Amino acid sequence: ADQVVIGAQAPDFTVVDLKSGDSVSLRDRYKGTVTLVNIWATWCVPCRLEMPSMQRAYARLKPRGFRIAAVSIDEGSPDDVRKFVREMGLTFDIMQDRSTLIQQRYQMTGVPESFLLDEHGVIMKREIGAREWDAPVNIALINRLLDEAGAPPAPMQDTVGTGER
Repeated sequence: ADQVVIGAQAPDFTVVDLKSGDSVSLRDRYKGTVTLVNIWATWCVPCRLEMPSMQRAYARLKPRGFRIAAVSIDEGSPDDVRKFVREMGLTFDIMQDRSTLIQQRYQMTGVPESFLLDEHGVIMKREIGAREWDAPVNIALINRLLDEAGAPPAPMQDTVGTGER
């Protein structure tokens, strides 16, 4: 198998989109977008700790076209995953791989593990363990990838908080 390393094409994998219930190819769904593929589980404590920072990064960069594909490897009911997502207030894409085989495909050691992909689906950053995705260094990297992809500039932000207009 090809090595899952920085500079390599991320492996394709078919997962279930928990919003629609459809099986989707990660490669087809996120083609042309800067995407964070995060592989996680509801029973994983570091995953739970990391999710709020992912939501904040997504809220901030979604207007520029940034996407997150959070793939749960829970083997149980999709409803359990959906309940967790509702409780956490997550608005990015939630997928499920009940087979858990995505872990082998992505040559993972455990959850969470994250792969930041450029618009060509090439792995630009690989993180093992929980991260603060809205830390300045990560926001800067994602913005740089969005710039390279020709994404629209960020809308003007309110200086106080991130109030909705």
